[in-house]
Amino acid sequence: MNYFLSGLFFFFVGLFGIMPFFVLYLFSDFAKIVLGRIIKYRRKVIYTNLKNAFPNKDEKELDRLVKLTYQNLTDNLAESLKTFTMSKRSIVKRHKILNPELLDKYYEKGQSIIGVAAHYNNWEWGSLSAGLQSKYGFIALYKPLSNPIIDKALRKSRSKCGTILASIYNTSKIFEENKGQPKVYLMAADQSPSHPQLKHALWYNFLGRETAFLHGLEKHAKANNYPVVYIDIQRKKRGYYSVELSELSDKPGVLRDGELTERYVRKLESVIIQQPENWLWSHKRWKHTPVK
Repeated sequence: MNYFLSGLFFFFVGLFGIMPFFVLYLFSDFAKIVLGRIIKYRRKVIYTNLKNAFPNKDEKELDRLVKLTYQNLTDNLAESLKTFTMSKRSIVKRHKILNPELLDKYYEKGQSIIGVAAHYNNWEWGSLSAGLQSKYGFIALYKPLSNPIIDKALRKSRSKCGTILASIYNTSKIFEENKGQPKVYLMAADQSPSHPQLKHALWYNFLGRETAFLHGLEKHAKANNYPVVYIDIQRKKRGYYSVELSELSDKPGVLRDGELTERYVRKLESVIIQQPENWLWSHKRWKHTPVK
């Protein structure tokens, strides 16, 4: 099965690699129809998540957001496959950091940073664009895929501009091994914790519901006292994104327990409320409930 899926994956990588972007988005439009209207991929999950997050929106608006969510999903899929053949010039042009000087002031001090993002708009291109627009070395923490062939190809593609990919299962080891070297550790902190991680989860009211967040951001930022920067990725038009950086804390070590994660939660919530359709609503984000 791994070989079949790998063959299919590389077929689409090759196909998308030769497509100009306007054809790429024609494919995305077709995929949106297939996923949204024919297969109805996780439609109930998407609709329920949106309905619970925005109870005051009427059916017409919810239906519009569902359709835009599918568009965001298929655009991200198409753009991710295009990543393998994009030039460095195209990457910087299409995924532009607006204020890289925010990182420069820390680099000049030799400080490492944690850059925290979410599954919002095109986060995939960030592992490529970051290393092309900053003096820092970047380490992206990610969850390895179950298919080792595809996982190896993704790691190679995502690291072609200098970013090192490291498994989330070795996070503590990665931080320890790179102490004393100015690095930016890239983390996505909006995933739902697994059952074994729930005992360490931090709970916040997020989009109107009690929500569990991973404790890794809090743990590593406070333990190392690394400044934490939020990475806000916004779609300016199809295939073009701006990346704006903002500080969540320059000294997380002095914050009370849970405050740093709460700052992240509030920032992410405000971003999602502005443009809900760009978040990954197909994710079963609220599958856990607090233990009373």
